[in-house]
Amino acid sequence: MSIAEFVFWAIIAVAVVYTVVVFNHLVTIKHNVKKAWSNIDVLLKQRHEELPKLVETCRQYMQFEQQTLEKVMQARTSVSQAQAQGDIGALGMAETEMRLGLGNLFAVAEAYPELKANESFQHLQQRISGLENAIADRREFYNESVNINNIQIEQFPDVIIAGLFRFKAFELLEFNEAETADVDIRTLFQG
Repeated sequence: MSIAEFVFWAIIAVAVVYTVVVFNHLVTIKHNVKKAWSNIDVLLKQRHEELPKLVETCRQYMQFEQQTLEKVMQARTSVSQAQAQGDIGALGMAETEMRLGLGNLFAVAEAYPELKANESFQHLQQRISGLENAIADRREFYNESVNINNIQIEQFPDVIIAGLFRFKAFELLEFNEAETADVDIRTLFQG
């Protein structure tokens, strides 16, 4: 074997090893994104199961706030549909509506001392608030995983291997600006 042949085969071996290493790294990143999404999915399902209990508890006290309760349940349905379809964009919009609805519900509950004192309401409010915080944490982890994946599959030379094996970019889970806006409590008690 000549030196030229040896160099040729060495280059081929390095290219194959590099391709395998990059491929395995991309697979790991892709599965981390899916794992992060699964974590969010579990929390969304738990919250989905808790919301009807909260609404029913509130309904017993909040005779004149049916619109607020209905908005929460409509948002719950929208989240569930977007989740079932795997539509990240729609889920982000539905989550924004859900969070606004819950914020409004908890703000309106302030006007009902008997409801606020109800043990079931307190438990459900704490449970849902805890789930909301966990969802926010998991959303951050999911978005970080998506960002790592999307950057990796666009960097050279990984982009060649990613394209060859059809690795794809994932969509960030983003909520709109309405979620970060303060709730105007005065408007909740008008009308």
